[in-house]
Amino acid sequence: MASPVSDKDARSVDEAHARPDGASDDLVSAVGKFSEALERLERARGALFEFHQLIGGADAMLDDVVEQLRKAGRNHWADRIQTELIGRNVLPGRWTFQIVEEFEDGYYDVFKGLEREVRDDTMAGRRHVFEAEMKERRRTPGQPRHEATP
Repeated sequence: MASPVSDKDARSVDEAHARPDGASDDLVSAVGKFSEALERLERARGALFEFHQLIGGADAMLDDVVEQLRKAGRNHWADRIQTELIGRNVLPGRWTFQIVEEFEDGYYDVFKGLEREVRDDTMAGRRHVFEAEMKERRRTPGQPRHEATP
């Protein structure tokens, strides 16, 4: 584990990202890891919305498939797609919007809420303290595009 930013360097970390007094390296690391886990969850949420939209788009395309099959004289296949597939649940009793809602109202809300509570309690609500300290350790003071803050 890298050492915390020194008192001299800490002045160049903006207050919104400064380590709260008494916060250990282990605590900063743990809260940083929790925030990183939340970022991964946000990516998974995006993938879930992509799944939702792709399934919805595929289902909507089936209207054209049914129409074209009927025009081609293949009513048997058009009827099967119309009755067996269009409007079918993707999981028992659920369309994708219901999967999204259940995920958001359950796991996602609890995860996001706990991450915020931990950060509020341990980092005075400050986000990205771990990353701000990493930036401070890695930048070259005085070098163009290495400024501590905007």
